[in-house]
Amino acid sequence: MQPIELAWLIPVFPLLAALILGILGRKMKEGGGYIAIVAAAASLVLSILVVVQVLDGSFDGADGVINGVYEQSGTWISLSPTYKFEIGVYVDQLTALMLMVVSIVSTLVIIYSISYMGEEGGRKRRYYTEISLFVGVMFGLVLANNYLEMFIFWELVGLCSYLLIGFWYHKPSAASAAKKAFIVTRVGDIMFMIGIIILFTTFKTLNFRDLFSMEVSGSDLGLLTLGTFFIFGGAIGKSAQFPLHDWLPDAMEGPTTVSALIHAATMVKAGVYLVARSFPLFVQTPETLIVVAIIGGVTAFMAATMALNSPNIKRVLAYSTISQLGLMMLALGAGGYLFYNSMGSEGYTASMFHLMNHAFFKALLFLCAGSVIHAVGTEDIRLMGGLGKTMKVTSFAMLIGALSISGIPPFSGFWSKDEVLATVWSAGSLSWVFVLLYVLGIATAFMTAFYMFRLWFLTFKGEPGESSKHSHESPKSMTLPLVILSAFAAVSFLVLFIGSGFGGTVYFEEHGSLSIEGVLSGIFSDPLTYVSIIVAACGVGLAYLVYYKKRISSDVFVSSNVTRAVYSLLQKRYGFTAGYDAFAEKIVYGFSRVVDWFDLKIIDGIVNGISFTLTRTGDYIRRMQTGRAQSYATVIIAGISVILVLLYLLGGLR
Repeated sequence: MQPIELAWLIPVFPLLAALILGILGRKMKEGGGYIAIVAAAASLVLSILVVVQVLDGSFDGADGVINGVYEQSGTWISLSPTYKFEIGVYVDQLTALMLMVVSIVSTLVIIYSISYMGEEGGRKRRYYTEISLFVGVMFGLVLANNYLEMFIFWELVGLCSYLLIGFWYHKPSAASAAKKAFIVTRVGDIMFMIGIIILFTTFKTLNFRDLFSMEVSGSDLGLLTLGTFFIFGGAIGKSAQFPLHDWLPDAMEGPTTVSALIHAATMVKAGVYLVARSFPLFVQTPETLIVVAIIGGVTAFMAATMALNSPNIKRVLAYSTISQLGLMMLALGAGGYLFYNSMGSEGYTASMFHLMNHAFFKALLFLCAGSVIHAVGTEDIRLMGGLGKTMKVTSFAMLIGALSISGIPPFSGFWSKDEVLATVWSAGSLSWVFVLLYVLGIATAFMTAFYMFRLWFLTFKGEPGESSKHSHESPKSMTLPLVILSAFAAVSFLVLFIGSGFGGTVYFEEHGSLSIEGVLSGIFSDPLTYVSIIVAACGVGLAYLVYYKKRISSDVFVSSNVTRAVYSLLQKRYGFTAGYDAFAEKIVYGFSRVVDWFDLKIIDGIVNGISFTLTRTGDYIRRMQTGRAQSYATVIIAGISVILVLLYLLGGLR
């Protein structure tokens, strides 16, 4: 039996671990953390074997392989010969990419957790149970071969994020953040469900292979456009895109390890994966693709601006995640529009390439933040400083992550971000909208480099802050994952040069070459490449002058009424948090009061009125039962008299 035929076991290992830990974890060392590590490692090993088969094409002889895609499924529910639902696995290069991302990051995060969560006592069992469940259902989402199965795991991912964001539920802020994440993402989930219903009622199937093989036309094309729009609505909620982005910064109330997992491998990546998985449908609907690109570009820019002055180390990274997810959506929208106009599939490759690179450097950045918080006991970067002297491993690892996300060559983030921007620029030849989105993308690249090095300089350079005086490096179980992730953040771009793996062939063809030398020559002969490099370097340079050399005072950012107003606006997240609260209070609560009044006065009023009428009628009739024969005779005679009169009046006695 080939490894790919055992792909269904990949989610089983962590799900089984969650079951075991939930029942027996209290009796295990470290709350069962080592069981969680073994399960994640088993999924990692099997994922590697599956990915190797996908990359070298050796799985072509396996049963269920058609056109380079492996699928196994069985009927789950059969309503009729026409309406049936399946459960199965679907493995292609996109699946292989996600399996690698989820398995590597989750394994390293759980290893890191042994020390980071070491002082949680009895809560550790719940933590490892929930995080194992989280990893298992994400694997299930990635492997699903139809939209209904994906939606089931999609909802379970939301449940796990709710449990882990609110892990410290005794803190009101954590409980509130968990509820906010759950409720806001439900808006997107309802849209996703509507999209699934539209697809099923229109095409009578939810199977990926069946849907992706269709060439839709006529009236069905309008329904497909509507369906893809609502499917994208699900991605907006899960991947925290504008205007449903505000839940993610508050989700930092959970443990930092949870933040690393959510931002790098599970929750928010699910939305981007959904759009990428649905790409064969989206490329038939240019209207939806433009919406995807606009939402992605606006989200990338807005989130980057909100990270500029945030004092919280984890929230800076949260805004950064929202921004980078926006770039991925922008690449998918622009790339799909290019594909629709027969201009290549570079955008799809760029987006998935950036998803992979982002997973590694964002997991690295969050775990570095966790290492800092573990050492100094605060998340406020204004109270840090000088940590590079006592936390050399963490400092160097976070520098690698900052360079990568900033798009500084030769680190991995440069390669994918450059391709994202190049895709948007290419789409500009088709519509002026993409020219504006390219400008937003360039501005985002500048701000990303600035706020990441603002964070790094304030944390690791300068004089030790109030919380940094007694800092120390984290234990090896925490620094080892940092070293491994640093390597990935630096060189994960090499995966493209494997050839056909993970879209490598597309990448080479789009650059007009089948050699590494040719690709490098093509990239560095393009003036746009130097634009992105210069912009990123300027962002780093400005942060260097302001926060390290201090040749420019940071007070310049609040030196006038205008800059103070902008500063305040960014601190308030453009008013979205207050807007959500006002909407909930005025609209949702107001509507709830109307519904409550209708329920009490109308619905209950009708029910209570019927009950009252029947009760009073019964009570009146009961009093008529006197037991006196003369009373009954009187009623009978009166009744007969009434009947006779009615018959006479109606002509029945004539």
